[in-house]
Amino acid sequence: MIGTRLRAIVVKEMWAILRDPRARLILIAPPLMQMLLFGFASTMEVTNVRIGVLDLDGGRWSRAVVERLAGSPTVKEVVALRSDTELRQAIDRQRVIGALRFDAGFSGDVAAGRGGTIGAVYDGRRSNAAQIVSSYVDRIAGEVGAEVSPRAIQRGQTYVRALFNPNLIDLWFVMPALIAIIAAVSAMTVVSQSVARERELGTFDQLMVSPLRTHEIFIGKMMPPVLVGLANVTLFMVMVPLAFGVPLTGSVTAFYFALVFYLVALSGLGMLISCVSATQQQAFLGMFALVVPLVILSGYASPVDNMPPFFRAISRTNPASWFLDISEGVFLKSMGVAEVLDHTWPIALIAVVTTTAAAMLFRSRME
Repeated sequence: MIGTRLRAIVVKEMWAILRDPRARLILIAPPLMQMLLFGFASTMEVTNVRIGVLDLDGGRWSRAVVERLAGSPTVKEVVALRSDTELRQAIDRQRVIGALRFDAGFSGDVAAGRGGTIGAVYDGRRSNAAQIVSSYVDRIAGEVGAEVSPRAIQRGQTYVRALFNPNLIDLWFVMPALIAIIAAVSAMTVVSQSVARERELGTFDQLMVSPLRTHEIFIGKMMPPVLVGLANVTLFMVMVPLAFGVPLTGSVTAFYFALVFYLVALSGLGMLISCVSATQQQAFLGMFALVVPLVILSGYASPVDNMPPFFRAISRTNPASWFLDISEGVFLKSMGVAEVLDHTWPIALIAVVTTTAAAMLFRSRME
């Protein structure tokens, strides 16, 4: 009888989600839109930039740097500047993200072995992009310097190799992390509306007088968001390697094992929101208020190691930060079962805490 009643409440909850056209739209459209937008629009790569050049030298080596800069695939246009005033105006008006300045004796100093100095000014209002462009310019200047004095370069040559992402492709980091974020949003969206929807429609009292026990109703409401999350993540697990070319190298079985605990932990948080909300609108706003810090503290937007100690400590209680490491590791690092389990037990502990708190609040609302 327990199995039959549980199955009935799960089916009832799934029908409540699938019969509502708006609910179906929320389950399908936003995850796909987020995957496309984050995959193609939210990139940390800097391309199609404009760089100004004030060349007071006009010699061989200044032209070599400018030509190499113009041939870079990241540079859309090299803007020729005629004076220091024009250089400042180009930066002020955001015509260029940065500008290089070659003194009149630059090529002569390089040819004489004294070394040339390139002045560079960047737009600090776009600090992240300016830092990346600066590294591009430094690399190009280094390549020209290697042509000037190849023997010196050979004596102190440095070889750089990026592990797990050899070509430093931005999508290889974004898409595995996005799986963790979208799973969180989809699961919490479903469960946060559950009790609030029943209360708003007036059907919550019917559940209270039904033969269903409190724990059966609670489990029945917790299972649909887990099933929805599993379905969404399975879709992304197929599309990310096929559509975006991100390699899947680790243990898929261990990934799904950790995913179940991750979805349960998130469902517990969503149930807490749903129990304290009187309407679906309040539940949606509460879910949104929780998802934003959840994403920020997960390490998706910025590394956790760069955060102050207080927020680093809080991030350790965030299931998204643990699962994000698992997702990236399974896709890029060939993460095996043992390493996945090392990251799974904190998620399981968080799941126990969130579901226990949600069950206690849910029982108090039922009584």
